[in-house]
Amino acid sequence: MTAARPGPAFSVHDIPFSTHGSWFGISPVVSEKTRAEDLHLVSHQNGMHAVLRLVPLATATGERADTRVEATPGLLSWISGDGRVDLAYESPDTVRLRGTGLSMGVRAAARVLTPFSGTYFFHDPAADAYVFTSYETGRRYRVTVRSGTVADTAGAQGLGSGDRGLAVTAGADGEWEIAIEELDTARPRYASSVTFDDIVESARGAFAAFVDAVAPWRSSATPAAELAAYVVWSATVRPTGLVTRPAVLMSKHWMDKVWSWDHCFNALALAPGCPDLALDQFALPFDHQDDSGALPDSITHSEVLHNFVKPPIHGWAFGHLRRRLPTPPGQEELAEAYDRLERWTDFWLTARRAPGAGLAHYQHGNDSGWDNATTFDPERVVVTADLAAFLVLQLHELADLATELGRPDEARRWTRAAGEIQTALLDQLWTGDRFVAQGVATGDTWSSSSLLDLMPIVLGEHLPEEVGSTLADHIKAHLTPYGLATELPTSPHYLADGYWRGPIWAPATVLIEDGLRRAGYDRLADEISARFRALCETHGFAENFDAVAGTGLRDRAYTWTASSYLLLAEAHAHRDGR
Repeated sequence: MTAARPGPAFSVHDIPFSTHGSWFGISPVVSEKTRAEDLHLVSHQNGMHAVLRLVPLATATGERADTRVEATPGLLSWISGDGRVDLAYESPDTVRLRGTGLSMGVRAAARVLTPFSGTYFFHDPAADAYVFTSYETGRRYRVTVRSGTVADTAGAQGLGSGDRGLAVTAGADGEWEIAIEELDTARPRYASSVTFDDIVESARGAFAAFVDAVAPWRSSATPAAELAAYVVWSATVRPTGLVTRPAVLMSKHWMDKVWSWDHCFNALALAPGCPDLALDQFALPFDHQDDSGALPDSITHSEVLHNFVKPPIHGWAFGHLRRRLPTPPGQEELAEAYDRLERWTDFWLTARRAPGAGLAHYQHGNDSGWDNATTFDPERVVVTADLAAFLVLQLHELADLATELGRPDEARRWTRAAGEIQTALLDQLWTGDRFVAQGVATGDTWSSSSLLDLMPIVLGEHLPEEVGSTLADHIKAHLTPYGLATELPTSPHYLADGYWRGPIWAPATVLIEDGLRRAGYDRLADEISARFRALCETHGFAENFDAVAGTGLRDRAYTWTASSYLLLAEAHAHRDGR
């Protein structure tokens, strides 16, 4: 059997080391904007929590060793002139560590234990293992020594403040090996006949199969495709808690949730090669759709938030999704999607439309996904053109689904509703040169320098030619050498790290690129795609990017950015005939 390639090297300071299905990763990032000196086992059950500190030790002194860290999809290593420690995932809840020439300390990240917080440590005689119990995650972390010796323990059964944990060092053969498991209350003693080398090879093979499935088109012209695939693969978790399906979290850093528009981009990237996983991504927020038809703002292990919603891009997304699937959805699947999209659309047309109003409104910038865009500076409860455009596309998708399901009367009703909203959009918010926003309470209108005001380009072929042309011209003004700035760089409100007040974001890029292409502006769409792809190839898959400098900002391992790169790179490869 041919050994699987190691895969792309990456920095754990940017991308956590993890595996498909796991709820924990190995990373120095222990909270938002906080990096520790040592790598930690960081769990995402009940939130993001650094549980264990992993410290390579000089065998002679027991002091922290000076090492460099190397990571590829199947193997993480601490390396020094004296030796090395390797770590690999045996399963989603178990890692194995092996060392030679270096020892390893496994210590509780929290020094303080109270009756309601921190980590308790003890030796479990039934399992012959050392156990850390975490109040924060509500889980246990069991360390089984497979070979070598325990050099010392600290804080066993201790309360209050202090170090807790163990150190393991080599036995007579010069090596040591341990297993660390994340578990609930109890399980049989750890036992495995699989060698460490076989574990590494299995992990590499699993990742290689995933890459071949989601990016078979990759070439030297798409150099970041494998790393993008790793970001998505490693951020996927198995169903647990309130996560009802296998889910691609936005990150295994602090953005460890599924937000109800982010998931669409992951679904689209996965569709051709991993159709079942793609359909799960699309469906996950709909599993928590409430009685009003609204989707939650976000979902994670132990929390579903309903205080905001996210924009209704789901009709747009499902139309693309079903065309990208290798096997078209059957009638039962289409009927389920139709019902869910119908309820989601009705929410916007009833709960979010004032009496007598033609257009729906947002209640806060968070509802739009563009939390602090300058469009929302004058007022928060506003009618905006992007929302109307998304609803028009969703109504057209409902009409298409109704036709396929043999419901012609409903198809005509949705088509008529789409026309009515588009007419209201153009009559109420189009000035002849740009779209404006309107306050629901005051009736006042205003324009801004936000790219959000240009988002109706997503209507593509549905736009009147003069409107599409004007929007395309305005979009060009937002195009920096790295991509589309969310606020004009010349605006007095532009902020280099201002979230939606300047930085480049993946979803805006994909939505606008698609709308321009469907409206016939291929050259501009090509340029936007090329610049964003080059940005990711140079600066990785950050949550967003400085529009002038190109550097990555905020969370540096964001899956909708990686998936957006995969979507644009795949389309580019197909256009080039590769």
